[in-house]
Amino acid sequence: MQRSSTAEQGAACQESTSEGRPAPEGAVWLTRLRLQNFRCYGQNELALNCGRIVLSGPNGAGKTNILEAVSLLAPGRGLRRARLFELDRRAKNAQSSQAWAVAAEIATPGGLRSVGTGRDPQRLAEEGNSGRERRLVQIDGRPASGQQALAEILALAWLTPQMDGLFREGASGRRRFLDRMVYSLDPAHAGRLAAYEQAMRERARLLRQGSRDAGWLGAYEDAMARHGVAVAAARRDMVARLDKACHLAQEPFPKAGLMLDGWLEDALADAAALDAEDAFRASLAEQRGRDAESGTTALGPHRSDLAVTYLAKDQPAAYCSTGEQKALLIAIVLAHARLIALERGQVPVLLLDEVVAHLDGVRRAALFAELAELGGQAWLTGTDAEVFAPLRGDAQFFRVDSGRLLQGF
Repeated sequence: MQRSSTAEQGAACQESTSEGRPAPEGAVWLTRLRLQNFRCYGQNELALNCGRIVLSGPNGAGKTNILEAVSLLAPGRGLRRARLFELDRRAKNAQSSQAWAVAAEIATPGGLRSVGTGRDPQRLAEEGNSGRERRLVQIDGRPASGQQALAEILALAWLTPQMDGLFREGASGRRRFLDRMVYSLDPAHAGRLAAYEQAMRERARLLRQGSRDAGWLGAYEDAMARHGVAVAAARRDMVARLDKACHLAQEPFPKAGLMLDGWLEDALADAAALDAEDAFRASLAEQRGRDAESGTTALGPHRSDLAVTYLAKDQPAAYCSTGEQKALLIAIVLAHARLIALERGQVPVLLLDEVVAHLDGVRRAALFAELAELGGQAWLTGTDAEVFAPLRGDAQFFRVDSGRLLQGF
């Protein structure tokens, strides 16, 4: 196991953190991260003592794997949306794998918390890769009832190169992006969204089978109406607050305008929640024949979209240049971090994969300054450590090479 500890750099980092830009009250940081059989890592541990963590190394070395492991300390499927068995470490030419696990110690205002998650080894043995996946979660050494418990301890946000096309591609990616931001203020959102999607799947199954059982269909439609309106309301609330926060963006990052586009969101704008539920329930019943014929559900929050505008140009983000879209994404993530710090008293941990690769020097310096001002923990990756040179003495550096972690610039 590669243990990461270098006294000189750790002392310099701690001195800079305490004397230069101290973490704000309420900051929540990972102080230790342990990986077991995760992707390219066997048994690895990182001891962390800084607000900014820099991982540098060649492409394919395993930098993003570290960020992915941290992302699984939040509800959902992580920043790559991988299936659980895909995260297992496999030795070269091996036909089998061992179940993975990720654990962390997290410093919170209430004290040190222990969090762990991983694939269920019992289900792995019984069902292999064919069974329904199940992710185990432990909080302070005790099993948690579900992933929602993770959001109650740690707020996370991330940017990856795969998100560079977020504004050009389909609406599903933008909905996931928005939902992750909602989790950080409303952990119960994950459960409501899962309940809505489960009811929608069951209704669709009955319609595919040709069922016209009004009782069962009505029960699923009632669940969809209740949970769907709650999901839409939480998204509307987040977009309204985030839109205001984005208007406060500082140059050189652009100000973004945010709107939520969807049938149910429009209904909530003009009616009370109970009235919107009744309207949604009635529309679902009316749409049964068409949904059965098409094999889809035509109405609901699963059809909504997040619309983003570059305000200075009054131009939809999808029509902006690649560099402008990247800057808009960064501006939104930073605005979200400021919003969470204000409303939850906790700066989210930021996972920024190759985020500086296409930033000019001015925006790179502005990003580093913004992260320092936020005072939370940010993980940054890049192939060239030199682009992070301004952070020397104020960040903890790790070199990553073929699954090995070595501390140092």
